[in-house]
Amino acid sequence: MKIIKTSKSRLRDVDFQHLGFGDIFSDHMLSVEYRDGEWGEAGIVPYGPIEVDPAICSLHYGQIIFEGLKAFCGRNGSIYLFRPQKYHERMNQSCRRLCIPEVDLDLFLNGLRALVSLDREWVPKRQGYSLYIRPFIFATDSFLGVKVSETYRFLIITGPVGAYYKEGINPVKLITPGGYVRASKGGLGAAKTPANYAATLLPAEEAKKKGFTQVLWLDGIEGKYVEEVGTMNMFFLIGDELITPPLEGTILPGVTRDSVLHLARDWGFKTSERKVSIDEAFAASEKGTLKEVFGSGTAAVISPVGEIHHEGRKIVVNDSKIGPLAQKLYDEITGIQYGEKPDKFGWRITI
Repeated sequence: MKIIKTSKSRLRDVDFQHLGFGDIFSDHMLSVEYRDGEWGEAGIVPYGPIEVDPAICSLHYGQIIFEGLKAFCGRNGSIYLFRPQKYHERMNQSCRRLCIPEVDLDLFLNGLRALVSLDREWVPKRQGYSLYIRPFIFATDSFLGVKVSETYRFLIITGPVGAYYKEGINPVKLITPGGYVRASKGGLGAAKTPANYAATLLPAEEAKKKGFTQVLWLDGIEGKYVEEVGTMNMFFLIGDELITPPLEGTILPGVTRDSVLHLARDWGFKTSERKVSIDEAFAASEKGTLKEVFGSGTAAVISPVGEIHHEGRKIVVNDSKIGPLAQKLYDEITGIQYGEKPDKFGWRITI
């Protein structure tokens, strides 16, 4: 692998004690080009602007996919990746949906290892902070016409981050979309592609103006079954049953979602991947059987939900406090990520 190191690191310009999310980037990036039916040799170069033709098809027709995972610094100084193989699997699922050539696992993992190793000083040492890793692929043919590109570019950029939500682990407030639709079966809801997120921007902005953290999306056909929050999969603890919406092509197959299901089943919880309507959630709240609601995702890990608003009604979950299961899951997953808890499922990779 060809590596060109930066001549001037920006590391000293970063306040690692007060990090936001996604606005600071490390010194280097991985770059690979796809031509003549195959991916070329990976290279690492200094992070910086890239030049593209104004007619590049991905800008006009959206043939782009991306991923998001993290690297963590343990108290012993070791750097860990959390379930990179699972993120690679999901990335290739998105590639298939967008007619983008898949990336070999060895290319993905070797590139990750080399890039994170080179910029290891960018991995925050503070607990709760991490190095966010953004792989993405975009079509690079230049034409104005709707067709599949023959060339592509695969990049990985990284940056140190703090908490995704300003609320941190504190419960968030959600509101249903009020007529907006994010995805429907057969669409792009299960692919990590910009178009999937672009549809959520206006409803999310409207929700924030009303004082809510995010939109709780309902299904696009009947408008009554819970699907996901734009950045998280959803879980409901009703009675002794932990429920999460099923993967039917409209929601993202979250890696943290999968981790939650593995852990909950290992702890003896009854888990169900089934449809849960907003009415069922409200009815359970009225009966007193709705014990916890929380989201799961790479960015926030576990995000407890304190309030859900729907068509002028609202429910308050667990007195707007984090529940014991959400806290236990957060502690367990982050403990594995930072190398402080046993990794019985083999999820952690040391750089």
